[in-house]
Parts: sequence; structure tokens; C-alpha cells
Amino acid sequence: MELELRHLRVLCAIADAGSVGRAASELGYSQPAISTQLRRIERHFGQSLFERRATGVMPTQYGVEVVAQARDVLARAAAIGYRPPADAAGTRRTLRVAATNSPVLSGMVSRVRARLPDVTLAVSSVYSSSRIVELLEDGAVDAAVAADYPGMELKHADTVTHRGIVTEPTFVALPARHRLGHRAQVSLADLADDAWFLTPDDGAGWPGVFYTACAAAGFSPVAVHEFLGDQLQLQSMIADGLGVSVVQATLRPIPDVVIRPLTGTPLWCRYVLAWRHDAVAEETADALFHSAASAYRELAGRSPHLTAWAARTWRASGA
Repeated sequence: MELELRHLRVLCAIADAGSVGRAASELGYSQPAISTQLRRIERHFGQSLFERRATGVMPTQYGVEVVAQARDVLARAAAIGYRPPADAAGTRRTLRVAATNSPVLSGMVSRVRARLPDVTLAVSSVYSSSRIVELLEDGAVDAAVAADYPGMELKHADTVTHRGIVTEPTFVALPARHRLGHRAQVSLADLADDAWFLTPDDGAGWPGVFYTACAAAGFSPVAVHEFLGDQLQLQSMIADGLGVSVVQATLRPIPDVVIRPLTGTPLWCRYVLAWRHDAVAEETADALFHSAASAYRELAGRSPHLTAWAARTWRASGA
């Protein structure tokens, strides 16, 4: 089979939708037709590009690489022969986006550039989700990626709307030589005597939800270090045995650090796309959302500790 652009579009649609059926619907084909097309594409590459699961599909490690290259080829193909109009500077839109510490940001931005070539994203880092809401309500930004927690959902004025991107479990990062590092999952109560690195108040419920979970587990942390730096610096301190930390489930550990799920999953975090009605058109908001969701699925597929946790959870629930 000779690989064509339409084949690359099929791969990207499946990766974005997380389901062959949903991808078929978006492309206007039947599910059997897209399934057949995918089998032919995988035969061309000589190995599976997607892992089939009860809830849909997820790119394999090789599939992540192929899909990323497919996106680049499609973006380059779309730009062939394109000439910006004389007044392009006046017609090109700039979308002001604020983002909290979210793993989806980088992948979302790259996908938006491919989906919306006439839109320029001006991204600013804003840690506090409550501050992000203020910026949206004041019209200082047009859209944002924020965070909230189950039972403490984001609140904002009617001029703003939001849509949940993903709700993920919160994991814990430990030194590889930690006494519990060999376990497949770790009980929060078993970490009662450890020092913790915690990010500061985000105005949306953190770190209150952490302290509530600790109290439910029967303890109060003996030592807490407030930390708001880059993840590499945090992991370096954990690797040196200076403490442990709750982390995003998609975080990729450095050597001498292990990431484990918490028994019973006492902590969850939701990433949210929020935008102003008067600044962001519906199709633009849709592109932002699907770009963010696709970016997260790709990250999840590259996180062995998260995929292992998901497989155990599905088995336990009978899924």
C-alpha cells in the first residue's frame, strides 16, 4: 500500500477521538471502513499503532511517534501554495490563553497551530486557577486551561463557560530507594511520617483537598515544604531523598524516582478549558478542547504507571 495523506488523516482522527467509531463518525465513514483502513495502515508500518481497549483505543509508543509525524506532514501539506493576503497582519487572530501547571499545554498548542493556522496563541503561565477566572471575567485573556477538584468545580460569571478536559487520579512520586518504592501502589497513610513537597494555594481547593485526604487517612503531615518550581528540580530533590510529592499522573520520572498510584485513589484533579463567549467562537473553542483532549490521551499513552493503573482499575470494575 502506498501511504497517502488520507491515511494520515485517519490516524490523526483516531488518535484525537480515542475511538475508531468516533473517528469514523467525524470523517463521515462507517466504522468497518475505518477499521479496515487502519489494519491496512498498520500492515504498511509493520506493527500496531493503537492498543485496543474496552473503552476505545490508545496509541502505542510507536503509534505516538507516527501520529506526531503525520500531524507535521499534514500541516506542511496544508501550507503548500498558501499565500497570506496583503492585509494578513490585520486578519490574523491572536488568542490570549492563560494556563495553569497542566501537562496538556504543549501538545494542545502544537495541535491548535495545525487545526487553526490563522490563529496565533499568546500563552501566559498563571498558576492560580482563581486568578485565571478573574482574568477571564475581566477580559484580560480569552481562553484558559485551569484546574479544579471533584465537588469543588470551577465557578465563574455567565460571560465565561468551561468544559472538562479530563479528570485524572493524583499519584505520588517517591525516591526509588524509598521503603515503599517496590510496591505497585502506595497507601497515603503509609506516608504519614514522610516530608512532603506541596505546591501553594491555587484558589480552587488545593492544598485543602490534600489535607482533607490525609485527615481521612488518619494523620497530619509532619513536614511540608511549599514548592513552586520546575518539575525537574522537584524530582531531583525527591531523588535525593528529601521528601515525597503528589504529582500529575502523566509525569515522566527521572532516574532514581518512581511514580506510584495511591491506594483507593483519594485525590483527583480535573483540567478544564474555559473561555469567554464574546471572544472565542464555538468552532475555535471546539478546536481548543479537542486539541487539549488529544494531547492528554497521547501523554497518558506514554505513561506506563498510568496505563498500568487504568488496566488494573478496569479489571477490578469488570470493564
